[in-house]
Amino acid sequence: MSETGWLAKLRRGLGRSSAKLAESLGGILGRKLDREALGEIEDVLIAADLGPKVAANLVATLAKSGAADADAARARLADDIAAVLAPVAKPLEVDPARKPHVILVAGVNGSGKTTTIGKLAKSFRDQGRIVLLAAGDTFRAAAIEQLQVWGERAGVPVVAGPSGGDAAALAFSALERARKEAVDVLLIDTAGRLHTKSDLMDELRKIARVLKKLDPSAPHDCLLVMDAGIGQNALRQVATFREMVDVTGLVVTKLDGTAKGGVVVALAEEFAIPIRAIGVGEGIEDLRPFDPRAFARALLDLPG
Repeated sequence: MSETGWLAKLRRGLGRSSAKLAESLGGILGRKLDREALGEIEDVLIAADLGPKVAANLVATLAKSGAADADAARARLADDIAAVLAPVAKPLEVDPARKPHVILVAGVNGSGKTTTIGKLAKSFRDQGRIVLLAAGDTFRAAAIEQLQVWGERAGVPVVAGPSGGDAAALAFSALERARKEAVDVLLIDTAGRLHTKSDLMDELRKIARVLKKLDPSAPHDCLLVMDAGIGQNALRQVATFREMVDVTGLVVTKLDGTAKGGVVVALAEEFAIPIRAIGVGEGIEDLRPFDPRAFARALLDLPG
């Protein structure tokens, strides 16, 4: 998919979020930006899931901007949102010195975690890298089968074991194989059962511990996959997973199915964790590195 095609898809994907914002802001930005109007804008931004702190800061900056009309005010908001996002827009980089670069992928069930692994695998393979997947969510047979399907689509082998097996042992075996086969990237799926948080915490820690027996620096990245549709609940999920593992990056999925895309801004401000990629569809190429300016302008329904 061309860059132009991707930007068009991003705009369509954020359509529900941008339509909600455009409708709410439309009648306000055309008025004089007095205290009442600014208060209404702040309420709209909070309702759009950008979060109270971000909303307050954006409105304070807008009040000082002297924006002359609705278009100028909207453009200023987009620029300021992009400025919030810019520090966390950091694509996932594979360290060629590591053979393999081990990426642990976490997230609650239904977040798009397994699908994200398949899309990342395809992207890495298209870059000419040797990729191996590990079906570490052994709690659900469906998760193992789903990863195998994505492995076939991406043209990448999958290490899997029986449902209910030891996830840490499987991860260990996968890393052993990856080292023997000079694999560049090993992506390890993990369980996401937050209702059994203590079990999940023990499992994630055990996986990390056994990986270090083979490579003391592994895992080299831990990606947390978030469903944008959960809105402000995403903040609680990030906080919970950070108690369990060292989250080195976020992937925000399903932006095309929600009006809560503004939560990406709240996540950036609250945690300052790199946002590695965003997803706006189910296709294997519908996951791309995060572009803060394109995202901010699409969110406010502004061209390119």
